[in-house]
Amino acid sequence: MSVILENTATSALVLFSGGQDSATCLAWALERFQRVETVGFDYGQRHLVEMEARQAVRAGIKTALPQWAERLGDDHVVDLTGYGRIAESALTADRKIEMDARGLPTTFVPGRNLIFLVAAAALADRRGLEVLVGGMCETDYSGYPDCRHETMEAMARALSLGLDKPVVIDTPLMWLTKGQTWELADRIGGEALIELIIEDSHTCYQGDRTHRHAWGYGCGECPACELRAAGYEDWVASQGAKT
Repeated sequence: MSVILENTATSALVLFSGGQDSATCLAWALERFQRVETVGFDYGQRHLVEMEARQAVRAGIKTALPQWAERLGDDHVVDLTGYGRIAESALTADRKIEMDARGLPTTFVPGRNLIFLVAAAALADRRGLEVLVGGMCETDYSGYPDCRHETMEAMARALSLGLDKPVVIDTPLMWLTKGQTWELADRIGGEALIELIIEDSHTCYQGDRTHRHAWGYGCGECPACELRAAGYEDWVASQGAKT
């Protein structure tokens, strides 16, 4: 894809779920681009708390990062509930979280990031936004194939061909551990951004907002909570090592 476009771009569309990773990506984009918009997707996920977290984080990030508050533009929500019904998973239906026959967790929603990127690219085209920013990562993750760097490269090429223009997909967390993601958020926004992520972002697959941990709210037992908790502990340990 076009390195020149990426280096000179002034606007971005962040795929924004309201989780830790997308909140960090939003802060990363606000630091870099003059105009930033967000897009979320209603794909029939069981826990509406995710959609509520989006608005809480968006509102709070203006306070956490006041120097870039004016850069945050419109938010968009795309209705993909029809897709969610055909791509049934433990996130959209009452199913146990376990490994399937392919070795993938039942939280895997087939092609979710591919569908998201197609919709986001179409929206960005109409809004005049130059870069798509997503929180995909293949370092500390659940093994989803649509989070891999190779998948993102292929999607960027396909979208560029389909739209007949360069499409850049920026994935700032791709090679970071969860501990390094906490470190990135701390570097960008310090204590204020860390506190916002802990209090308002949502990651838990069970939709639990009743149990408060040092790293935020969640059941503490699902794969998403385990990754987030382990990353937080790694980051805290690294902070102690520096002192």
